[in-house]
Amino acid sequence: MNNVVIRSSGRYLPEKVISNDHFAQFLDTSDEWIQERTGIRERRFAGPDEKNSDMGTAAASQCLERAGLAADDVDLIICATVTGDRIFPATANFIQENLGNHSAWSFDVNAACGGFVYALSIAYGLLASGINKRALVIGSEKMTSILDFTDRATCVLFGDGAGALLLEAVDPADNPQGFGIKHFELGTDGSLAYKLWQPDGGSAHPPSPDSLLRHGHYVHMSGREVYTNAVRKMDQIVEDVIAKAGFTPEDIDWYVPHQANKRIIDSVRERLGMPEERFVLNIDRYGNTTSATIPIGIDELYTDNKLADGQKLVLMTFGAGFTWGSTYLEWGYPPAGGGAK
Repeated sequence: MNNVVIRSSGRYLPEKVISNDHFAQFLDTSDEWIQERTGIRERRFAGPDEKNSDMGTAAASQCLERAGLAADDVDLIICATVTGDRIFPATANFIQENLGNHSAWSFDVNAACGGFVYALSIAYGLLASGINKRALVIGSEKMTSILDFTDRATCVLFGDGAGALLLEAVDPADNPQGFGIKHFELGTDGSLAYKLWQPDGGSAHPPSPDSLLRHGHYVHMSGREVYTNAVRKMDQIVEDVIAKAGFTPEDIDWYVPHQANKRIIDSVRERLGMPEERFVLNIDRYGNTTSATIPIGIDELYTDNKLADGQKLVLMTFGAGFTWGSTYLEWGYPPAGGGAK
């Protein structure tokens, strides 16, 4: 089995910044109300001509540039998204075209906020087994395309953006430091799927004049149930993946949580007994970018020079489906490099 390491990261955030005061102009809300309940001050909105695949391409291109690789050096592209350019084909295919890649097979993963960790686990399996050598794993969302801007319970929460990681299979003999992705904890509870979903638009309820009247093609959420389950499951999966790795919470250098609500993150952090300084927090600036939050968070650590070889990271997420997942990894790229033999 190959080791699977992270070679580079990238992110893209649209230029347009939307503050909480924007929503106060047409909804019964305020900057204070939103910040108190979510921790969000502002978020980014993509332009009307800016596609999901454009953002994903920008994040993926940054990965390639930082790694000094050409597009055709990658043989797998996975895009986690619930707001793809089209129902089909996969947004990953459009990203492949934009990159000028002719060597990769590509597909999307639809698991909402759990999507990036799910996609990461799939790429890990394909690289560890030797089926593929290098993978771009992308989380990209244009959430503004499915938001109901008359519903203050949902529209204030989300933003647009993309993040990406470039993974590489490495022969264990070339990686004596033991860098790379190590463990996953993944789960789903489909019985709660209706608590956070987009009711219309698929084959069960195709778009229609009636669905437009009911706002059925927008995000619908039962906030209390989402919050309660998110806290419970994220507590569990973080503790489980750390135990599987043979460590304690104190041993982890960085926690990279999904950015859905700062109160959820604070609850998990307090249960672990960890200081806020060990948690990546950007929800105040970007809101919930769904499948993009975790790779954006990792890239912020990278570009802020906060990552060092051998540091231990735990990624954690919870989202619609309900889906949840956590990952334990050790940061670093072996000097030998060169990929798997």
